[in-house]
Amino acid sequence: MTALLLFAFTATWTPGPNNILLASSGARFGFRRSLPLVFGIACGFPPMVFCIAIGLGELFQAQPWIQDGVRIVGALVLLWICWKIVSIPFPTDSKDESEADKPWGFWKGAGFQWINPKSWAAALAIVSAYSKGEHLLLEALLLAFPFVCSTMTSAPSWALFGSLIRGFLNTPMRFRVYNVVMGGLMGLSGLFLFLDV
Repeated sequence: MTALLLFAFTATWTPGPNNILLASSGARFGFRRSLPLVFGIACGFPPMVFCIAIGLGELFQAQPWIQDGVRIVGALVLLWICWKIVSIPFPTDSKDESEADKPWGFWKGAGFQWINPKSWAAALAIVSAYSKGEHLLLEALLLAFPFVCSTMTSAPSWALFGSLIRGFLNTPMRFRVYNVVMGGLMGLSGLFLFLDV
């Protein structure tokens, strides 16, 4: 169980698409307004682990084209998010807020898990390494539970990190550099997936 918890915390605390998205949201909208995204990611990933553990992982192994399809779609989405982050305009005092100026909500954060390549890789790895296939439902719950604990700590922490440096990003240059770095990391994640296909 200790190894499983360590894996879960490593997978959810290290930089990746989720955490880049959370830090970017925290920096742009603040911690409180990023909470729906925080809970979406924290609540969206453990059910994915559960579903893979009860049989979705076997489907991926039996039909490799599905995994390739998810990888390609995930890469395209990551590149799109990269562009959105890099092209964020410097905030003004205008009270008019378009849909593009709103933080991601709960359902977007939860749904993002199903096209987030790092989430798929972590979930498939954990199930392959720790599932014995003896008591399927119980094993699936036990594999998903550590991710409940780890995402409930990592997701708010990354959003808080973004909100804490928000005051530092008070010039157009600093704001632009931060977004280029965050967006660039997201874009690199997407490009590496294309190289993997």
